[in-house]
Amino acid sequence: MAAGHDDPPDLAGALEASRREAHDLRTELEETNRGVVALYSELDQQAEQLRLATELKSRFLAYMSHEFRTPINSIRSIARLLIDRVDGPLTEEQAKQVDFIQQNATEFAEMVDDLLDLAKVEAGRVEISPAWFEMVDLFSALRGMFKPVLTNPAVNLVFEPPPDIPKLYTDDRKLSQILRNFISNALKFTVKGEVRVSARLEGPDHVTFSVSDTGIGIAPEYLGSIFQDFAQVRSPVQRRLRGTGLGLSLSKKLAELLGGTVQLASEPGKGSVFSVTIPLQLEGAGAP
Repeated sequence: MAAGHDDPPDLAGALEASRREAHDLRTELEETNRGVVALYSELDQQAEQLRLATELKSRFLAYMSHEFRTPINSIRSIARLLIDRVDGPLTEEQAKQVDFIQQNATEFAEMVDDLLDLAKVEAGRVEISPAWFEMVDLFSALRGMFKPVLTNPAVNLVFEPPPDIPKLYTDDRKLSQILRNFISNALKFTVKGEVRVSARLEGPDHVTFSVSDTGIGIAPEYLGSIFQDFAQVRSPVQRRLRGTGLGLSLSKKLAELLGGTVQLASEPGKGSVFSVTIPLQLEGAGAP
């Protein structure tokens, strides 16, 4: 009977210990909740700061791009007058120097165009204007664009005849801009061989455009960053042929606006294949 008299005090102690444990647990949970709320508040502030910083960057790029256009166009116009010998003949050395000015002004103009396009994309001010078009018309237009710039006889630009691919309903100008960037890049880094443009169906509702070359290729360590802003591949050819590092980044963003993705396969010394896969019909575009 003596042991039975000890049960109530033991039970009371156990209940008191449980109450203290529950109280401590509630206190800990309240502190954790306060910490989570504070963390969410800090994340919201950082997200807002990031949004403002991105908006300011886009405004700056757009403003500076517009401001750069006037002097660049003036330089190119004056250089063109000199190249055409409007004011008289040039010596051989003067002609070389004027050509150098014209080439650099053209590179500068391309950089400004890329910056402006990039700023528009990041600010969400790019308009997508889908329409029906045939693949053969797209390839024909691209062939005509690059015909005047094919100055290296050791490199052939080949457009494979499109296979039985139906009409596309997407923004052909944005798609053309992506492929122009791919082709320009391939021609720049291909000393001899060919640059080949092709297309193939991917399942019932997607198409992949590929631009392959026999150029210098890209080392594995650069493959993960090649589509980032201002990405540059370190190589002797890269140092000789300067670029903005914006064309591929812009292509990736434009592909995403078209509901697609970009891909890259490359091997140093053997060449690269840049591809973009998009829907045959732009989703949500209200195609008839």
